[in-house]
Amino acid sequence: MAADYIAGYRDYLTDVKHSSANTVSSYLRDITQFHTYLEDNGQSDFKKVKPETIKTYMTWMLGKGKSATSVTRSVASLKSFYGYMVSYGFMKSSPAKGVAAAKVERKYPQILTSKEVELFLEQPQCVDAKGYRDHAMLELLYATGIRVSELISLNLEDLNLAAGLVHCESKGKERIIPLYHTAVKALQDYVKDIRPQIISDADERALFVNMNGDRMSRQGFWKIIKYYQEKAGIEKDITPHTLRHSFAAHLLENGADLRSIQEMLGHADISSTQIYTHVVKKQLKDVYNKAHPRA
Repeated sequence: MAADYIAGYRDYLTDVKHSSANTVSSYLRDITQFHTYLEDNGQSDFKKVKPETIKTYMTWMLGKGKSATSVTRSVASLKSFYGYMVSYGFMKSSPAKGVAAAKVERKYPQILTSKEVELFLEQPQCVDAKGYRDHAMLELLYATGIRVSELISLNLEDLNLAAGLVHCESKGKERIIPLYHTAVKALQDYVKDIRPQIISDADERALFVNMNGDRMSRQGFWKIIKYYQEKAGIEKDITPHTLRHSFAAHLLENGADLRSIQEMLGHADISSTQIYTHVVKKQLKDVYNKAHPRA
Protein backbone atom coordinates (compact mmCIF):
# COMPACT_ATOMS: atom_id res chain seq x y z
CA MET A 1 0.00 0.00 0.00
CA ALA A 2 2.86 2.39 0.84
CA ALA A 3 4.28 1.89 -2.66
CA ASP A 4 0.87 2.88 -4.11
CA TYR A 5 0.79 6.09 -2.07
CA ILE A 6 4.32 6.97 -3.17
CA ALA A 7 3.50 6.24 -6.82
CA GLY A 8 0.36 8.38 -6.57
CA TYR A 9 2.35 11.19 -4.98
CA ARG A 10 4.91 10.99 -7.77
CA ASP A 11 2.14 11.35 -10.38
CA TYR A 12 0.68 14.26 -8.39
CA LEU A 13 4.02 16.10 -8.37
CA THR A 14 4.58 15.47 -12.06
CA ASP A 15 1.12 15.88 -13.56
CA VAL A 16 -0.61 18.30 -11.17
CA LYS A 17 2.18 20.37 -9.63
CA HIS A 18 4.39 20.17 -12.74
CA SER A 19 7.44 19.95 -10.50
CA SER A 20 10.90 19.68 -12.03
CA ALA A 21 12.57 16.27 -12.31
CA ASN A 22 15.04 17.28 -9.58
CA THR A 23 12.24 18.31 -7.20
CA VAL A 24 10.32 15.10 -7.80
CA SER A 25 13.47 13.02 -7.25
CA SER A 26 14.33 14.90 -4.05
CA TYR A 27 10.81 14.62 -2.56
CA LEU A 28 10.49 10.93 -3.39
CA ARG A 29 13.90 10.20 -1.90
CA ASP A 30 12.89 11.91 1.36
CA ILE A 31 9.56 10.07 1.52
CA THR A 32 11.17 6.71 0.75
CA GLN A 33 13.80 7.26 3.45
CA PHE A 34 11.06 8.13 5.94
CA HIS A 35 9.18 4.94 5.07
CA THR A 36 12.36 2.89 5.56
CA TYR A 37 12.69 4.49 9.00
CA LEU A 38 9.07 3.55 9.80
CA GLU A 39 9.64 -0.06 8.72
CA ASP A 40 12.82 -0.28 10.80
CA ASN A 41 10.75 0.82 13.79
CA GLY A 42 7.91 -1.62 13.22
CA GLN A 43 5.49 0.87 11.68
CA SER A 44 5.04 0.78 7.93
CA ASP A 45 1.65 2.51 7.53
CA PHE A 46 1.92 6.16 6.44
CA LYS A 47 -1.64 6.74 7.66
CA LYS A 48 -0.86 5.82 11.28
CA VAL A 49 1.95 8.34 11.65
CA LYS A 50 1.54 10.91 14.46
CA PRO A 51 3.27 14.30 14.85
CA GLU A 52 5.43 12.72 17.58
CA THR A 53 6.69 10.17 15.04
CA ILE A 54 7.93 12.93 12.73
CA LYS A 55 9.57 14.79 15.62
CA THR A 56 11.31 11.59 16.72
CA TYR A 57 12.42 11.06 13.11
CA MET A 58 13.92 14.57 13.06
CA THR A 59 15.86 13.85 16.25
CA TRP A 60 17.03 10.53 14.81
CA MET A 61 18.31 12.23 11.62
CA LEU A 62 20.20 14.88 13.59
CA GLY A 63 21.72 12.10 15.70
CA LYS A 64 22.89 10.42 12.49
CA GLY A 65 24.84 13.55 11.61
CA LYS A 66 22.35 15.08 9.18
CA SER A 67 22.56 18.86 9.00
CA ALA A 68 19.67 21.01 10.19
CA THR A 69 19.22 22.09 6.56
CA SER A 70 18.79 18.47 5.41
CA VAL A 71 16.35 17.73 8.23
CA THR A 72 14.32 20.84 7.43
CA ARG A 73 14.15 19.81 3.77
CA SER A 74 12.93 16.34 4.76
CA VAL A 75 10.18 17.85 6.92
CA ALA A 76 9.14 20.06 3.99
CA SER A 77 8.91 16.92 1.83
CA LEU A 78 6.75 15.21 4.46
CA LYS A 79 4.45 18.23 4.69
CA SER A 80 4.04 18.15 0.92
CA PHE A 81 3.40 14.38 0.91
CA TYR A 82 0.84 14.50 3.71
CA GLY A 83 -0.80 17.53 2.11
CA TYR A 84 -1.34 15.31 -0.93
CA MET A 85 -2.70 12.49 1.26
CA VAL A 86 -5.27 14.84 2.83
CA SER A 87 -6.22 16.51 -0.47
CA TYR A 88 -6.99 13.15 -2.06
CA GLY A 89 -8.99 11.87 0.89
CA PHE A 90 -6.55 9.24 2.14
CA MET A 91 -6.30 11.00 5.52
CA LYS A 92 -8.36 13.53 7.45
CA SER A 93 -5.43 15.57 8.74
CA SER A 94 -1.69 15.85 8.23
CA PRO A 95 0.61 14.65 11.03
CA ALA A 96 3.29 16.97 9.64
CA LYS A 97 1.17 20.08 10.08
CA GLY A 98 2.54 22.24 12.85
CA VAL A 99 5.85 20.35 13.09
CA ALA A 100 8.51 23.04 13.32
CA ALA A 101 11.54 22.92 11.08
CA ALA A 102 14.91 22.12 12.59
CA LYS A 103 16.70 25.25 13.72
CA VAL A 104 19.14 26.18 10.99
CA GLU A 105 22.23 28.13 11.90
CA ARG A 106 22.65 30.76 9.22
CA LYS A 107 25.84 30.20 7.30
CA TYR A 108 27.33 33.06 5.37
CA PRO A 109 29.24 32.31 2.17
CA GLN A 110 32.99 32.03 2.57
CA ILE A 111 34.96 34.67 0.73
CA LEU A 112 38.63 35.12 -0.04
CA THR A 113 40.58 38.21 0.96
CA SER A 114 41.96 40.37 -1.84
CA LYS A 115 45.42 38.94 -1.16
CA GLU A 116 44.11 35.37 -1.33
CA VAL A 117 42.41 36.10 -4.65
CA GLU A 118 45.64 37.59 -5.98
CA LEU A 119 47.61 34.53 -4.84
CA PHE A 120 45.02 32.17 -6.36
CA LEU A 121 44.91 33.95 -9.72
CA GLU A 122 48.72 33.89 -9.92
CA GLN A 123 48.85 30.07 -9.84
CA PRO A 124 48.28 29.20 -13.53
CA GLN A 125 51.63 29.70 -15.23
CA CYS A 126 51.39 31.04 -18.77
CA VAL A 127 54.08 28.74 -20.16
CA ASP A 128 51.86 26.27 -22.02
CA ALA A 129 48.35 26.00 -23.48
CA LYS A 130 46.80 24.71 -20.24
CA GLY A 131 48.31 27.54 -18.21
CA TYR A 132 47.05 30.22 -20.58
CA ARG A 133 43.57 28.67 -20.70
CA ASP A 134 43.31 28.26 -16.91
CA HIS A 135 44.57 31.80 -16.33
CA ALA A 136 41.89 33.17 -18.67
CA MET A 137 39.13 31.11 -17.02
CA LEU A 138 39.97 32.15 -13.47
CA GLU A 139 40.40 35.82 -14.41
CA LEU A 140 37.02 35.78 -16.18
CA LEU A 141 35.33 34.09 -13.23
CA TYR A 142 36.58 36.65 -10.70
CA ALA A 143 36.07 39.58 -13.11
CA THR A 144 32.40 38.80 -13.62
CA GLY A 145 31.16 36.65 -10.71
CA ILE A 146 29.31 34.39 -13.14
CA ARG A 147 28.25 30.88 -12.15
CA VAL A 148 30.35 27.92 -13.28
CA SER A 149 27.41 26.68 -15.40
CA GLU A 150 27.41 30.06 -17.15
CA LEU A 151 31.19 30.02 -17.60
CA ILE A 152 31.28 26.65 -19.36
CA SER A 153 28.26 27.61 -21.49
CA LEU A 154 29.96 30.70 -22.94
CA ASN A 155 30.62 30.75 -26.68
CA LEU A 156 33.16 32.82 -28.60
CA GLU A 157 30.50 35.27 -29.76
CA ASP A 158 29.62 36.07 -26.13
CA LEU A 159 32.88 38.00 -25.80
CA ASN A 160 33.35 41.59 -26.91
CA LEU A 161 36.94 42.15 -25.93
CA ALA A 162 37.22 45.46 -27.81
CA ALA A 163 34.50 46.85 -25.54
CA GLY A 164 35.63 44.84 -22.50
CA LEU A 165 32.27 43.09 -22.09
CA VAL A 166 30.91 39.57 -21.79
CA HIS A 167 27.35 38.53 -22.65
CA CYS A 168 25.85 35.98 -20.28
CA GLU A 169 22.51 34.19 -20.56
CA SER A 170 21.01 32.05 -17.78
CA LYS A 171 17.51 31.02 -16.73
CA GLY A 172 16.03 32.89 -19.68
CA LYS A 173 17.64 36.19 -18.68
CA GLU A 174 20.48 38.02 -20.36
CA ARG A 175 23.02 40.35 -18.84
CA ILE A 176 26.11 42.22 -19.98
CA ILE A 177 29.03 42.30 -17.53
CA PRO A 178 32.16 44.49 -17.83
CA LEU A 179 35.67 43.03 -17.66
CA TYR A 180 38.72 44.60 -16.04
CA HIS A 181 41.87 45.07 -18.15
CA THR A 182 43.80 42.04 -16.81
CA ALA A 183 40.92 39.71 -17.65
CA VAL A 184 40.62 41.22 -21.16
CA LYS A 185 44.35 40.67 -21.74
CA ALA A 186 44.20 37.07 -20.47
CA LEU A 187 41.23 36.33 -22.73
CA GLN A 188 42.88 37.99 -25.76
CA ASP A 189 45.98 35.82 -25.35
CA TYR A 190 43.88 32.68 -24.96
CA VAL A 191 41.42 33.32 -27.79
CA LYS A 192 44.01 34.51 -30.31
CA ASP A 193 46.95 32.18 -29.68
CA ILE A 194 45.93 29.23 -27.52
CA ARG A 195 42.36 28.18 -28.25
CA PRO A 196 43.04 27.54 -31.98
CA GLN A 197 45.73 25.04 -30.94
CA ILE A 198 43.40 23.12 -28.62
CA ILE A 199 40.06 22.85 -30.43
CA SER A 200 39.44 19.55 -32.19
CA ASP A 201 36.85 20.97 -34.60
CA ALA A 202 37.13 24.31 -36.38
CA ASP A 203 33.37 24.76 -35.98
CA GLU A 204 33.54 24.45 -32.16
CA ARG A 205 31.90 27.54 -30.62
CA ALA A 206 32.66 26.85 -26.94
CA LEU A 207 34.86 29.56 -25.46
CA PHE A 208 36.59 27.22 -23.04
CA VAL A 209 37.55 23.71 -24.06
CA ASN A 210 39.39 20.86 -22.36
CA MET A 211 42.73 19.60 -23.61
CA ASN A 212 40.91 17.23 -25.97
CA GLY A 213 39.31 20.20 -27.68
CA ASP A 214 35.76 19.67 -26.41
CA ARG A 215 33.65 22.04 -24.29
CA MET A 216 34.86 22.26 -20.69
CA SER A 217 32.70 20.28 -18.26
CA ARG A 218 31.62 21.28 -14.75
CA GLN A 219 33.61 18.38 -13.29
CA GLY A 220 36.69 19.33 -15.29
CA PHE A 221 36.56 22.92 -14.08
CA TRP A 222 36.00 21.79 -10.47
CA LYS A 223 39.25 19.77 -10.63
CA ILE A 224 41.10 22.82 -11.96
CA ILE A 225 39.89 24.94 -9.03
CA LYS A 226 40.97 22.29 -6.50
CA TYR A 227 44.37 21.89 -8.17
CA TYR A 228 45.20 25.59 -7.90
CA GLN A 229 43.84 25.86 -4.36
CA GLU A 230 46.31 23.17 -3.29
CA LYS A 231 49.08 24.78 -5.31
CA ALA A 232 48.45 28.15 -3.66
CA GLY A 233 48.39 26.59 -0.19
CA ILE A 234 45.11 28.34 0.68
CA GLU A 235 43.40 26.57 3.57
CA LYS A 236 39.90 27.88 2.83
CA ASP A 237 37.77 25.49 0.79
CA ILE A 238 37.63 27.15 -2.63
CA THR A 239 34.81 26.28 -5.03
CA PRO A 240 33.77 28.04 -8.25
CA HIS A 241 31.11 29.78 -6.15
CA THR A 242 33.78 31.10 -3.75
CA LEU A 243 35.07 33.40 -6.47
CA ARG A 244 31.48 34.52 -7.20
CA HIS A 245 30.96 35.36 -3.52
CA SER A 246 34.36 37.11 -3.34
CA PHE A 247 33.57 39.14 -6.47
CA ALA A 248 30.35 40.45 -4.89
CA ALA A 249 31.80 41.12 -1.43
CA HIS A 250 34.85 42.94 -2.81
CA LEU A 251 32.69 45.15 -5.03
CA LEU A 252 30.55 46.02 -2.02
CA GLU A 253 33.62 46.75 0.11
CA ASN A 254 34.84 49.17 -2.54
CA GLY A 255 31.63 51.15 -2.81
CA ALA A 256 29.47 49.40 -5.42
CA ASP A 257 25.73 49.64 -4.79
CA LEU A 258 23.61 46.55 -4.19
CA ARG A 259 21.43 47.04 -7.27
CA SER A 260 24.45 47.03 -9.59
CA ILE A 261 25.84 43.91 -7.92
CA GLN A 262 22.41 42.26 -8.17
CA GLU A 263 22.37 43.01 -11.90
CA MET A 264 25.85 41.60 -12.48
CA LEU A 265 25.18 38.45 -10.45
CA GLY A 266 21.83 37.88 -12.15
CA HIS A 267 19.90 37.64 -8.87
CA ALA A 268 16.15 37.81 -9.40
CA ASP A 269 15.62 39.16 -5.87
CA ILE A 270 17.66 41.84 -4.09
CA SER A 271 17.40 39.82 -0.86
CA SER A 272 19.78 37.25 -2.39
CA THR A 273 22.34 40.03 -2.87
CA GLN A 274 21.85 41.60 0.57
CA ILE A 275 23.59 38.67 2.25
CA TYR A 276 26.90 40.20 1.13
CA THR A 277 26.30 43.22 3.37
CA HIS A 278 26.23 40.79 6.31
CA VAL A 279 29.39 39.08 5.05
CA VAL A 280 31.26 42.39 4.83
CA LYS A 281 30.03 43.54 8.27
CA LYS A 282 31.02 40.21 9.83
CA GLN A 283 34.47 40.42 8.25
CA LEU A 284 34.96 43.96 9.57
CA LYS A 285 33.89 42.83 13.04
CA ASP A 286 36.36 39.92 12.93
CA VAL A 287 39.16 42.28 11.90
CA TYR A 288 38.19 44.68 14.73
CA ASN A 289 38.15 41.91 17.33
CA LYS A 290 41.54 40.64 16.25
CA ALA A 291 43.24 44.01 15.83
CA HIS A 292 41.81 46.41 18.41
CA PRO A 293 43.96 46.41 21.56
CA ARG A 294 40.94 46.59 23.85
CA ALA A 295 38.65 44.23 21.95
